[in-house]
Amino acid sequence: MTATFAGVIPPLCTPFHDDFTVDTGSLRRSVDFQLNAGVHGVFILGSSSEVAFLPDAQRRTVMETTIDEVAGRVPVLVGCIDMTTLRVAEHVRAAEAAGAAGIVVTAPYYTRTHVAEIERHFRLLRELTELPIFAYDIPMAVHTKLDGEMVLRLAEDGVIAGLKDSSGDDAGFRYVLLGKRDRGLADFAVFTGSELVVDSVLAMGADGVVPGLGNVDPAGYVAIYDHVRAGDLAAASAEQERLMRLFTITDVAPPSRMGRGSAALGAFKAAMKMRGLIDNAVMAPPQLPLNDEELVRIKDKLVAAGLL
Repeated sequence: MTATFAGVIPPLCTPFHDDFTVDTGSLRRSVDFQLNAGVHGVFILGSSSEVAFLPDAQRRTVMETTIDEVAGRVPVLVGCIDMTTLRVAEHVRAAEAAGAAGIVVTAPYYTRTHVAEIERHFRLLRELTELPIFAYDIPMAVHTKLDGEMVLRLAEDGVIAGLKDSSGDDAGFRYVLLGKRDRGLADFAVFTGSELVVDSVLAMGADGVVPGLGNVDPAGYVAIYDHVRAGDLAAASAEQERLMRLFTITDVAPPSRMGRGSAALGAFKAAMKMRGLIDNAVMAPPQLPLNDEELVRIKDKLVAAGLL
């Protein structure tokens, strides 16, 4: 598992036409841009893909288009994200049929769940599929933090193949890495979802990163990964600091005007459009678009980062 699922696996944005249908041409162009940058896999139908906004037919379009374009060159992880086990199971079957290399699953949400129910959720899904399952820890979206001991127990029992940690809990993340080492879970792949601490967590033993900002600059994250593997932590730190400055594109829209999801995804898509990767920066409703002043600030930051 570690050999297959390691490195930089960006969570791809979903390009739309003005009528909110999926722009498959831009999606294919974006996929090729990622592969040419040397990424080690791609993740679709997660938060950066706007999965919560997509009807099932659009999910299938994104999945089938991406897997077709990748054509086996790297693993494609598919988000099978929904409120409860039976709903997730339907997405799992669709991912299997499309040829996914693995699936990504959150805790159940909307319902109020106990850790025992969350554990049962993952174990039941393991019984339904042979695909590797990645647990996705994203409490800001599902309002439940995955219990670290449960995660390690599921890994030990072969229920999950990996973890994508977007919790922001750096101490909890390190405890999982420590538990992985202490329990000899070499095949258990642990990824950070944070764009801002990649050099540090890789040096601590993380297997890779799933960076939303990788939609804009995947080569930067590949460079960090390569520098850490080569033992050049100073070069990794310098590249991380450049990307930290670039990440401030997600703050150009003030919280008083729009949600943080709209601000971040809008910035990623605007930057992708400016770089010629997609034709349109539109987001699924009810998210709000960035204004002209905010777009100018994003362009300035791309210039400062050496991307325009």
